[in-house]
Amino acid sequence: MFECNDSSSSSDEELFAVFVERQKQKKEHFLEETIFKYTGLQFLENFRVSREVAEFIAKRFEESEYFFKQSGEFGKLSGYFYTVVFLWFAGHEAASYRDVADRFRIAISTLRKIVQRMTYFLSNLAPEIITWPTSDERRRIRSQFSLNGFPGVVGVIDGSHVRIDKPSEDPDCYLNRNGFYSLQFQIVCDHRGKIRDVIIGFPGSVHDSRVFRASPLSENLIAKCGGNYILGDSDYPCLKNLLTPYKDLGNLTRAQQRYNAKLSETRSIIEHCFGILKQKFTQLNHLKLRGDHDLANFIRACCVLHNLALEDNFPTLENIELQQSRESIRQEHSYDIQVEELEDDRDGAEMRNHIANLLFSG
Repeated sequence: MFECNDSSSSSDEELFAVFVERQKQKKEHFLEETIFKYTGLQFLENFRVSREVAEFIAKRFEESEYFFKQSGEFGKLSGYFYTVVFLWFAGHEAASYRDVADRFRIAISTLRKIVQRMTYFLSNLAPEIITWPTSDERRRIRSQFSLNGFPGVVGVIDGSHVRIDKPSEDPDCYLNRNGFYSLQFQIVCDHRGKIRDVIIGFPGSVHDSRVFRASPLSENLIAKCGGNYILGDSDYPCLKNLLTPYKDLGNLTRAQQRYNAKLSETRSIIEHCFGILKQKFTQLNHLKLRGDHDLANFIRACCVLHNLALEDNFPTLENIELQQSRESIRQEHSYDIQVEELEDDRDGAEMRNHIANLLFSG
């Protein structure tokens, strides 16, 4: 009786050892036979960042506290494996947890741990990767924006929404004016579309101007901009360091019309920034994570990836599709301006008039 059990137990252990080894080989073969053989363009198309950026992330991740605490079911997973799994998940909204887990031959529970650990690792890189421009950088940014005919600009501000599942607590607060549940994030980008400031986590029902006024950026805008300013749309108040369009009630002067047109043209970079961000990391079109904290950190992680991969020549969609993406972004925050009374600052109104006259005389 005991001999039979011992034999059966030994046999089971051998079978399990074979199973473990096969699982290891499957993962290794997927990396070696598929991912490692991708051309640079194929890697970029599938993982949304270049191979060089992925390797940089993997190296930094392996040096972090988030890597050493995690092991896979069949041994410790490499930092590179973590990275490509997360990048695939972030860049393929249509893929379910099951799809991604099957593709990389891992359990769904392991995938969830990878997503969570990579999310917090990348999010915690934000203070290093998403930074307000230095004085030298501001000079260069201002110079580039001035080529478009708009002087003194060191950034462009706007907000966007990330669709989420219906929250279990206070869902009405997250229901935006377009009829879906969302979490907001506000960014400032420079002339290249590099994200220079980000605030994340306000529910979808909150107006853009209220998000701005509650942000650290609002409190420190004068110190950050100095004698310069950022550009916003009509959802923001006009301030000395935040210029917005004139309200068009049919009585704008030619100078004011020219100012509005130039401001809109100059601001197009932020629409492109949002468009590229959501084209690359399509999870941002409908993020299925739960809990504001995890949601906000995932969005921030994608912003970090955006900056890290800024030099990558990402193959964007056709122009018409990018334009549709821009239009959807406009609709996401095109709220009725009467929702919240905006108070233009007197110094802001004077600065706007000065710039309008400067542009018209030029």
